[in-house]
Amino acid sequence: MAGRPGFAELFAALPVAVLVVDPDERIAHANALAEQLLNLSERVMTGQPLAAILPPPEEGDDRRGGQGVAVYDTEIATPRGKIRVDFVEAIIADHPGWRLITLHTSASTRGLGHSADRTASARAATGAAAMLAHEVKNPLSGIRGAAQLIGAGELTTLIVTEVDRIAALIDRMQDFSDTRPLPLAPENIYPLLGHARSLALAGFARGITIEERFDPSLPPALINRDALLQIVINLLKNAREAIGDERQPRIHITTAYRHGMAVSAAPGRPRVPLPIEICVADNGPGAPPDIAEHLFEPFVSGRREGQGFGLALVDKLMRDMGGIVQYAREGTPEMTILRLLLPRATTAPVTTVRGIAA
Repeated sequence: MAGRPGFAELFAALPVAVLVVDPDERIAHANALAEQLLNLSERVMTGQPLAAILPPPEEGDDRRGGQGVAVYDTEIATPRGKIRVDFVEAIIADHPGWRLITLHTSASTRGLGHSADRTASARAATGAAAMLAHEVKNPLSGIRGAAQLIGAGELTTLIVTEVDRIAALIDRMQDFSDTRPLPLAPENIYPLLGHARSLALAGFARGITIEERFDPSLPPALINRDALLQIVINLLKNAREAIGDERQPRIHITTAYRHGMAVSAAPGRPRVPLPIEICVADNGPGAPPDIAEHLFEPFVSGRREGQGFGLALVDKLMRDMGGIVQYAREGTPEMTILRLLLPRATTAPVTTVRGIAA
């Protein structure tokens, strides 16, 4: 029978990145998640000045008061690239000068404060879709019929083509007007991800390598299969369009289990665990900075020809499943990441939900 685990085993197994800093401001220990986040081994970091490996955030300049500090959703420029984290520093009692720093990946919390804004935008789009469907599609049908009665010709074809294009646009907007709860069930996400990847490679991503980096131990997620398939295909299509001008285009699909990841639907409501992560990443240029914070709002697009419905619909479907979607630029070199965070399935009877942010 194995004995009690020692400090090294416990420290390495912590589900959050941790650094131990000595009184001389040098790194004494780093656990496995810290190695992964900072892209450096503990052996390399040990003995190095903290500022050389992880420059403390400017917002934490008052931490020398001896009480520690917590800085949330801050961007830190490390030697291996920028990271966005929640930086929490604690004083180790009875050991003067020794400190513990935990780094919670802020990619898992970034944008959560915008859930109410996103919901308001989605509701506005729902109203617009319903109104346009009623007020526009009937006249469009009349225009199309009248054009066909005129007879064959280049102008008639042009009119019919443009009417069909507008009708298709209205159909896409109507996706927002469906407020029925989604039926959810425990599902293994991997067959679904494989199917989405196969569809992409057979069509819009033909000739592009889509690399898979999966955590094989993920438990079932509580999802709607059709909705998640639509979401992943939309994200893969966006990624393919984003890498159109890259000399060495790359698309990755990754999965992970994020211990401790939870979000509250609204002030005063309980936090809901969202530990199952799916990421679609590409090495395209990313969204223009002026719209990056608004990507999930209807009618916002980073492409000149974009209509601004794709990511807004992804956001709506994720909320309908009780999850969230986030945009980030991460890594060295930087890649665009669309991160899906979903609830884990339980053994309790499955019901339907409208989404944590609805």
